[in-house]
Amino acid sequence: MLFLQLFIVFTKIGAFNFGGGYAMLSLIHNEVVEKNGWLTSAEFTDIVAISQSTPGPIGINCATYTGYTAVLNEGYPEWMAVLGAVLASVSVLWVPFLLMLTISKLLLKYSKNQTIGNIFSVLRPAIVGFIAAAAILLMSADNFGSPSNQTFQFAVSIILFLFSFIGTRLFKVHPILMILLAGLAGLIIY
Repeated sequence: MLFLQLFIVFTKIGAFNFGGGYAMLSLIHNEVVEKNGWLTSAEFTDIVAISQSTPGPIGINCATYTGYTAVLNEGYPEWMAVLGAVLASVSVLWVPFLLMLTISKLLLKYSKNQTIGNIFSVLRPAIVGFIAAAAILLMSADNFGSPSNQTFQFAVSIILFLFSFIGTRLFKVHPILMILLAGLAGLIIY
């Protein structure tokens, strides 16, 4: 039953995701943490961190790790968790793959059409909203700490966030260098 649920959930996520992997994170979180309870919020945050640091698209990596962890958390053996990872990965990909084949064929044919241009102008703000929702989702007490309970962690998190934002936005520091610097700061502070 879990494998069928994984297939349905990740097929739905793949079919209704626009804007790439970061936009997909809030959908995945809603399905696997909130609705189905396969992962805790802390486990999901760890999966997002691992997905960002491994090669490949973050949405697919997140689906892979989520499928593996969800099956493992249900008490299945590791070899079945690997099947869960493969199933979640394929499930999140098959509908967008077919859609992209169809859409690319249509775009080549109707690329100058005004209606197509209007559709894309409406999708852009929606995609920005999905990405913003993922960012807000990750700004939780699990990641930032709480101002009342974990004041030091909260203050350090806010300072690291501000330095990272200012460094990449104003001073054009390369994001990979910023990630390494933030990791080094976390290693030194904690």
